Amino acid sequence: MKMKNDEYMSSITSDEIRSLPLSSFTGEIIVVDEPGAVPEAVDMLRCYNVLGFDTETKPAFKKGVVNGVALMQLSAKERAFIFRLNRTGLPAPLVSLLSDRNVVKAGAAIRDDIKSLQKMARFRPAGFIELQEMVKEYNITDSGLKKIAGIVLGIQISKSQQVSNWERQVLTDAQLIYAATDAWVCHEIYSRLISIH
Repeated sequence: MKMKNDEYMSSITSDEIRSLPLSSFTGEIIVVDEPGAVPEAVDMLRCYNVLGFDTETKPAFKKGVVNGVALMQLSAKERAFIFRLNRTGLPAPLVSLLSDRNVVKAGAAIRDDIKSLQKMARFRPAGFIELQEMVKEYNITDSGLKKIAGIVLGIQISKSQQVSNWERQVLTDAQLIYAATDAWVCHEIYSRLISIH
């Protein structure tokens, strides 16, 4: 049985978030942008039991235009992998990882991410943890990743790169850090929450 925990605030205001220290991923970022590099990256990821998960899609500013997933990020504590799916596709080793119930993949608002990935390759997702549901056990009512990070980790994360072009030829350092941070924060939130069970 899971313990309920009252040590967290149930919600946080935007002003309270702004008063928190700005934090971002500072570990190693590995960009995987060709299909041949995917198997080795997945082998490295299988060394971890828990991964933070997120995706990025190039924003569409025209009605009716829907872009496919450009990036998928999987992060451990000190190493983040950024798969440029618009270049690699979703090959078998990644499908296998996404279907592996023994590897926890924690993310926020993951339903649409998974649906978008399933348009690239058929797979049955396993091992995914929806943080927006998990935090309810701790009486946290806010559901956005930025607010959950503020409540659970006491940090502020930047969303300034959210609507940038994720399909550009060369991703900027700011884009890479943003993308890695979103997945890393999910890893850290999950790890913090289960550590107090």
